This record gives sequence, structure tokens and C-alpha cells, in this order.
Amino acid sequence: MQRTNLLKLAKATLFIAPMGLATAWAQGYPDKPVKLVVGFPPGGTTDVLARVMAVKLAEKLGQPFIVDNRAGAGGMIGTDVVAKALPDGYTLLFTSSTLATYQSLYAKVPFDPARDLVPIGMVATTPYVLVVHPKLPVKTLPELVSYAKAHPGEINYAASAPGGGQQLAWEMLKRNTQTNMLYVPYKGTGALMPDLLGGTLQAGIDNVAVLVPHIKSGALRPIVVTGATRTPLLPEVPTAIESGQPDFKVIGWFGLMAPAKTPAAVMQRVSAAMSEILSQKDVQARIVDLGGEPDTRDAGGMRKLIASESEKWGKLIREAGIKAQ
Repeated sequence: MQRTNLLKLAKATLFIAPMGLATAWAQGYPDKPVKLVVGFPPGGTTDVLARVMAVKLAEKLGQPFIVDNRAGAGGMIGTDVVAKALPDGYTLLFTSSTLATYQSLYAKVPFDPARDLVPIGMVATTPYVLVVHPKLPVKTLPELVSYAKAHPGEINYAASAPGGGQQLAWEMLKRNTQTNMLYVPYKGTGALMPDLLGGTLQAGIDNVAVLVPHIKSGALRPIVVTGATRTPLLPEVPTAIESGQPDFKVIGWFGLMAPAKTPAAVMQRVSAAMSEILSQKDVQARIVDLGGEPDTRDAGGMRKLIASESEKWGKLIREAGIKAQ
């Protein structure tokens, strides 16, 4: 009996020891700077949110979190860097909603988001706002739809970049309303704004915070916001749902991910720090200033969101025949 008990104790010790070592190691994490990869250029919403979180994570965890911009292919280049990184918690990804479109949008994707990356937690969601140039004689979404049907192919519209959430929002609207409007591709918001403000483009969809100054000045007319609820930055502007499109909800979202096989204890440490950060009033105010809303969904909630968004946009991309090179 005594020998049996000793054997059981030995087996239990062998099982517990690695777990104890992993936990102890995670408690010492981080003991050097952490790289926070962003797949977009400096200055955009993804980059700004990443920098807000980097500063706060450094304060909470005691080591610098260094933003590393690896722009290109709608964020896919930076995502690939993290997917192939050593899973030790020192290379993390600040990702956006474009992650849910890669496998449907591109012919070749050098990683599998579900296999090569694991969610840590959400940071924020942001709605878009649909605007028109004042010379277009519409003030509501039903009026825009009626005008588009009466003038098929005559409304030129833009979105931040081909295959992004803004273009997909337009494609959803056109399919839902059976309208014919012409998409004009641009290489980002900065490139399209002169034509939108000048009236060469009649309409656009983009981040709320980006377009608010032009709406306030009267240079652009807001039609609807694309989230489930109105935004505090434009409380007078209705949602598309309120305007007769019950299935129209399009949001941008942002969160933190790690390479697959990153120790769970490390991710839990980062996740706990994120939860504390997102409860801070100054962080919440900064996210609202950027046109977003804080989102505290954990790894499980983020995983469900990615799966849902991937299914929704994958179906639309295939049906609309959208491809990115």
C-alpha cells in the first residue's frame, strides 16, 4: 500500500512540476521589451489604438511595449510576421477586422488565422458613417436608395481600401437594396478625401472620427452610421437599421492576438492587464474620441466574433466576386 501511494505521489509531482514552472515563468513575464505588431501605417485608427494600449500595457506590466508597423496587403504582412513568430509572448499582434476577410479575399494567404494565431482579447469596436457630397440631392438612406435606382450607375462612391470593411459595407448595402452604384478604388482614406470633398465622388463610407470634422463644417452630409446603435460623436445621425435596413450592421473591431502555442499563463497575464486598462476613464474617453466603443470581450468572445465575421464576409466576398491582389 505504501509503495502504491509513493508511486501516485511521484506521478502527481511530475505532472505538477512543469505546470508550476510555467506559472512561475509567466509571473516573471515580461522581463524584456514586447513587440506589438500593427499591420497598417502610422496614424490610422488601428495604429493609434495600438499605441494607446502599448503605453498602458507598459505601465501595467513594467516593460516597454514597442509598436512595430508592418504595413501592406490590408494588414496581412504584419499578421504573417506574428503568425510565424516564436510563441513566447514577446511578439504580439494588434489586429483589426480585416483579419476575418483574408482567406476569402486573397488567393494565397501564408498563414491560417484559426491555426496560427490565438486571441487574447478585444479592445474596441467602431462604426462607420455613410456620407454624401452636398450636391447629391439626398438626406436620408431611403432617398439615397431611391436616387440610386432612378440613376443606375451614376453614383460614384469610395471606401478606404479595396476589400476593407468600408467597401464591404457598400457591397452589402447594394445587395440589400438591389441598387447599382460604382465603386472607385483608392489606396486609403487620405487618397480619397480630396475627391470626396471636391464632389468628384458623390459618396463614401469611413471611420466616424475621420469624417466628423467634415460633417461639422458642412463639407459632407451624413446619411447613416453602420453600427447597431448611434454614436456619441454624431448623436443626431440614425443607424442604417433605424433607416429601414434591419440586416445592415457593419463595424470595425480591434483586439490583441498571439502566435499559437503561446503559454496560456502569459496570455492570461496580458488579458488581465487589458481588462484593467479598458476600465480606465481616460482610455475609454480616448477610444470614444476615435469614434469607437471600448470592448472587453475575452479570448473566447473574440474567437466567436472572428468566426462569425469570417463567415458573414466570406459569403459576401464570394457572391460579389471581390478579389484583392
